[in-house]
Amino acid sequence: MDRYVEIGSLTKVVTGTVLVRMAAAGILSLDDPVERWLPEAPATGITLLHLARHTSGLPRLPPGRMPRRDPYAPFDAPALRALLPRLDTLVGDPPGEREEYSNLGYAVLGAALEAAASGASYQELVDAYVLGPLGVTEVAVRPDPERRLLAPRRFGGRHTPWTMTGAILPAGGLWATPRAVADLVVRLLVERRLGDPAPSWQVAGALLWHNGATRHASLFTGALEDGSWVLVHRLGADPEGTDELGVETLRAGLAGAAPEASPAPS
Repeated sequence: MDRYVEIGSLTKVVTGTVLVRMAAAGILSLDDPVERWLPEAPATGITLLHLARHTSGLPRLPPGRMPRRDPYAPFDAPALRALLPRLDTLVGDPPGEREEYSNLGYAVLGAALEAAASGASYQELVDAYVLGPLGVTEVAVRPDPERRLLAPRRFGGRHTPWTMTGAILPAGGLWATPRAVADLVVRLLVERRLGDPAPSWQVAGALLWHNGATRHASLFTGALEDGSWVLVHRLGADPEGTDELGVETLRAGLAGAAPEASPAPS
């Protein structure tokens, strides 16, 4: 419980919570267009809320070839900034029309949040708007390597994690101890200490949920209206199996409201 694990796309829930908390503080508006905070971007009709809800029309991944071994390593802050002036060319459906899970959208959202906060780092925003108010620690961008728990290799040693500290960080780069993730889920979804859950959560009937995966770690978490909740994190296991295990754990209370299809995590 005191070792840090990759939480993949559950990071999006943290990013979305930062967004709504900054809006509540009057720093920005959910309906702000992207170009208000990232002036390099052309007018596209995409708002911060579109990005959080995956309705921006942006594709799942940044354009271009991604190296198989470490796919997000080249997508650093300069790469994102170079992409912004042609953001309009990447939009498929009109913003707000259709949901399409987008890691790229969350990278843009993270950059906009940092800009709105006068250049504060992503970790600083997470600490100020989520972890501090919730009284949660042990969630970090760069935890001590000695405290990281990585999936074992078949013939000894541990797998090397992906590089996700660049522009993709707000979409899937956080690490946390299982204890800290459990605290986040309970305090955000069950106790609702920060108000209504962020628009980053997926909805399936009575279930609010999210999953996440990197190459060698997968996670599923969610909570029902009656306060029951689940957290499953596995190393070296397939993400679909992790989702199924999480849903099965809650099935008695789901009343047929299991997720119809899980979005592909980062």
